[in-house]
Parts: sequence; structure tokens; C-alpha cells
Amino acid sequence: MILTYLAHNKSLVESVFSSKFDSVFKYDMKKIVVLRFICVFFISAFSCLLVAQDSLPSQDEDYYKQFQDLENGELRSFFFFNTPNRYNQNSPYDWLDTVNVYLNSSEKTNDSTSIRNYQLIQAQIYYDLGNYEKSLAISRSVYDYMDTLDKDVKKTILELMDGNYAMLQLYDKQIEIRRIKRELGFNENVAFYDIYASLGQYRKAMRDYMTEEKKELKDDDYYGQAIYNNTIGDYLRLDKSTPTALSYFKKAEGLIKVFLSDVTNQRTDKEIADGRILNGIIIGNIGKCHVQLNEYEKAIPFLEESRELIKKYNKSKFSSDLIENTLALAECYLKLDNYKKATDYLSDDLNPIKTDNILKRNRIYADYYYKTGDFKNSTTYLKKNIRIRDSIDAQASNIKNQQLTSVVTQDLENSRKMMEKQKAQLEESRKDIKARDDKISLVFISLIFTLMGFAGLVYAYLKSIKNQRLIAEQKFIIENSLVEKDSLLKEIHHRVKNNLQMVSSLLSLQTKNTRSKAAIEALEEGKSRVKAMALIHQKLYQNDDLSVIEMQSYIESLINSIQSVYKKGGHNITITIDAEGVELDIDRAIPFGLILNELVSNSFKYAFPQDDGNGKIYIHLRKIAGQEGFFEYTDNGIGLPEDSEERANSSMGIRLMNRLANQLQTSLNTDRTADGVRFWFNFK
Repeated sequence: MILTYLAHNKSLVESVFSSKFDSVFKYDMKKIVVLRFICVFFISAFSCLLVAQDSLPSQDEDYYKQFQDLENGELRSFFFFNTPNRYNQNSPYDWLDTVNVYLNSSEKTNDSTSIRNYQLIQAQIYYDLGNYEKSLAISRSVYDYMDTLDKDVKKTILELMDGNYAMLQLYDKQIEIRRIKRELGFNENVAFYDIYASLGQYRKAMRDYMTEEKKELKDDDYYGQAIYNNTIGDYLRLDKSTPTALSYFKKAEGLIKVFLSDVTNQRTDKEIADGRILNGIIIGNIGKCHVQLNEYEKAIPFLEESRELIKKYNKSKFSSDLIENTLALAECYLKLDNYKKATDYLSDDLNPIKTDNILKRNRIYADYYYKTGDFKNSTTYLKKNIRIRDSIDAQASNIKNQQLTSVVTQDLENSRKMMEKQKAQLEESRKDIKARDDKISLVFISLIFTLMGFAGLVYAYLKSIKNQRLIAEQKFIIENSLVEKDSLLKEIHHRVKNNLQMVSSLLSLQTKNTRSKAAIEALEEGKSRVKAMALIHQKLYQNDDLSVIEMQSYIESLINSIQSVYKKGGHNITITIDAEGVELDIDRAIPFGLILNELVSNSFKYAFPQDDGNGKIYIHLRKIAGQEGFFEYTDNGIGLPEDSEERANSSMGIRLMNRLANQLQTSLNTDRTADGVRFWFNFK
């Protein structure tokens, strides 16, 4: 009955609301217009419900016509941004043509409010069309008037600029916009980990993700907990911290199994399907970790199970995880010399879209043809990858130039318009001042002597401003010098790393031409030590802080590097690293890394001669600022030989570790235990 009354007395209700608002809020016409629109909107909705009850189902509403029927730019903007299905009957180009007409009309009448609203609509339409440069240019012109805009408009324009910068890969600008969002109180979905990941800063992305997402998770939200641990594991996998990544993926696997087996909460079919898909993705990530560790036989069952789950529960959607797992399976079988299986997976309706996956597929094909002796086809696929990389570099450079040109052009245009406006204002002011001066010239004559008294004060003030400007310029020069210094230091560390890698390559070449087993072992040991030092410099130029190295990540990378040298051993050894939060400068990190390189290498070579299935290595490092640090290394191998003290004088490795310990102003201590051996020392 209420709906019927409202529908049949629509005009009456509108008039009542109109008279009320006119009498009570006669000094706030803007609010009246908005409230009238809201009332009409809901009354129209009720009427549509009644009509639908008595007639056949109607077609989608003509939002384009409703948009045109509204009175001004403010109402049209409100309607546009609150109508998700606005392009149901008319294309974005139709909307753009109409908005351009309204914008031109508003510019002729100098209706600044409508101008900003229509420009905002323009920017959104260009974004929807994929013209991000144009959308950004219009958004920036509206952004110049931020102080005059209301809160909702500010939020909309910042969201548009955020999206445009992301699509244009201008990540520094995107970070700046998100910081402005936070300053204005728009904290919903404002984080930085997606930007850090796009920049390849996976550790930084992981820390930001953990900070932002952990506080929103509940203990009984097993699905959310599984996504959380899987995401952290993925960041660690991409950062090559594979052992730590595996532990997070296994935790995520356990959580999603609890979610799927929980009978206390009734799940929808979609929730169950999503859980199965997530389970498949997690299992696939575990398989990819084993691939990174060169454990190809272990990886295959995980990857195959992941493919089956994703195929079964994700039939209608594209899945990059499915393609990545298929490529990983092809790589595993190729490494195991099962060429038929490898080619089966490569030809399994594989149509990668991502450039990284296309490059990986071509690389696997090249390796396959090389192993089978078809060097022509192998060369063909290698050339394909070279062309793709060259095309990517050229395209990226071209896009970047276009983006910068667009941004600079828009900035120049905005500056030109502002200067013209200021010039006109100054000319008008000059005329007013001249007319005023003509009228009060006699008064100025009487004030000359007074002004001369102030002249000294003005001079002192101007001199003070000049001094402040000089100080600001000097500060700017110093800051630029510091930035340039950091860039040079990064470049130096990068070059040192490259030179050390070249030394390592030379040692590898020498190994191939050497027949003496003792010489080969000596060269391999030397190469391992060089890699340990190169890794230090690599971590330094990748860090924002050039003075210290984060030791947890460094130790994980060093262990992976040593494992790659000892391919036939060390893979079944459980390695525990406890160094989270410890940072060392380069003077301490290099000798520490070399000592650790010797200890781990010796464990892989000598500690487990029979079976490393139960082998365990524990690495502990603690250092608190202003306090003495502590390092401990243990394994449960066969321990040191009885004549180890006599060998200490002749063993290069032990002599090297003692000298490196001296550099740390300490001495290396050795304890024989029932389960193996323990090395430890304190350092400043």
C-alpha cells in the first residue's frame, strides 16, 4: 500500500519535500538540489517495482537518457559514478560526445563547478577506453583545484590518478598519490605492497603485506589465513628464499585443508570451488619451490596434482597458474631426460599470454632441441627470445617517452593557462592601481619621508630573504650530492659484483681444462668463496640502505648458491636459519659470509658421507645494536677427525676461517659433540 501511494502521488510527495526544504534551507540551495534528486530517484525506483508487478519484464533502463534529463553537472556526475552499468545501451564514445557538449557550454558560462564535474567524467570515460595518458592529463588538471573540491570528488580523482599511474607503470607517482590518500584519511585499500612487487622488491612487498593484512585476519578465518601464508610464500619464492617459502606454503596447505574439511560451517558451492582452486595453487607453488631447488622428481607429483585441481574447478576462467605449472612440468621432465613427457606438456594446448611464460616456453624448447641434437631449431627458439626481449625493450622505451611527453605537455599547457590568467589579473590590477595613484598622488608626497624610514627595514628584510634562498639552494645542492653519492655507491657495488662473477666464470673455465682432481676441488672452493663475496655486493646495491646487509636473506641466498655447487649432495639436509632482523655492515658481512661458506661446504662434503637423509644444519646469528654479537654453527654429521688439530696448521680452509675470525676481532671456537660438531664465536 505504501508503494502504491508513493507511485500514484509522486508529484504530491515531490512538492511537499520541495516546499519544506525551500523554507528551512533557503540559504543552502546545493543541498536542496541533491536531496530532491535522491527523493525523486527512490520514488522512481518504487514506481518501477509496481509496474514490474503488473507487466512483462522490461529491457535494461536507458541510463544514457536519464543522464541527459538531469539538470546540472553536479547531479550528472553523481549519477554517472553511481551507475556501474552505465554503458548498457550506449558506448563510452556516445557518452564522451555528450559530455564534451556539456563541458563546452559550462566553459562559456564560467560554471567552474560543472566544469570540474564534466572533466572528472571525461577522465573516467578515457580510463574505461584504455586511453590512460589522456585520462591522466585531465585528472591532473582537476587535481590542481583539489582545495576547492569536496571529499567525495577528491577521493574519485585520486582513485583515477592511482589507476592511471599503475597502468602507465609510473610507480613513483603512484606511491605519491597513495601517500596523499592516507594524509586525507582515505585508508581503505591503500597499501604499497603491489607496487613494490611490480618493481621486483619482493622482500619489501612482503613486509608491507604482512603489516597491512595481518591485522585484518581472524584466527578462525582459515581461507583468509591460507591466502595470507600463500602470498608471503610467493614473495619469498620470487625472492629466491626457497626453503623459507616452502614452510609458508606447507602452512597454507594445512589451513586450506582445515577450511575444506570444516563441517561446522556450511559452505556454498562457490566457496568450496574457490577453496579447491586455492588448494591447487598452493600445491603448485610447493612444486615450483622444488624445481628451484633442482628437486625435479619431488616437484612432479605436486605440479601434476595442482594441474588436475585447477582444471577441474576453474573450467571457465583463464589461469596463469595452470600455464606456469605446465611449463614447470615440461622443465622437470626435460631435466630428467624424459623428452617425450616434456614435449607432451609443451604441446598440451599451451597458449601462454604473459611474456615471462612465452620466454620460458621458448627457452625449454631451445634446451629440448639442443639435447636432442637439433641445433637449428634450438637456435631458432633462442633467436625468438632475443627478438621478444628486444621488442619489449623498444616498446617500453617508446611507451615511457610517450608517457613523459604527455605528462610534460599537459604540465606546460596548465602552466601556460595559469600564466595567462595571472597576466590578465595583473593587468587589471595595474589599471586599478594607476587610477588610484592618480587620485592620491598628493597623499603619497606627504608620506615620502615616512617611507624612507621604512626603506632600511625593507632592505634588511630583502637581504634576509636572499640569505634564506642561498641557504635553501645550498641545502638542495647537498641533498642532490647525497643522492648522487648513493647512486655511485650502488654502481660501484654492482660493478664489483659483476667483476667477481667474471672471476668465478674464469675459474669455471679453468676447471674444465684441468684434469687434476685436487686442482679441480681447489678451483671449485675458490669459485664458491668468490660467489660468497659477490653476493654481498649484490645485496648492497639492491638495498635502499647501502651501509648494512639483511643477513637472513643473504644466508638463504648463500645456502642456495652452495647447494647448486654440490648438486649430488646437500639436498636432503634440513637447514635451519635463525638470523631474522640481524643487519651487518660490509666489513663484518664479507668475513662472516666466507666463514659460513667454508663451514657449509665442509658439511656438504665431509659431514654426511653415507646418507644425508637425517642430516641437520643449524645456523644462529644474533646482533643487537651496542651489544656483542653471537654466531653459532652446528651439524649432526660424523664430526671432526681425531687429528683435526694437527690438520689445522696445514688446512687452507681452517687457516682461512681463523684469519677471517681475526678480522672480526675474535677467535673461532670448536666443540666436538655426540651428534657432530659445533663452531661458535662472539664478535663486536
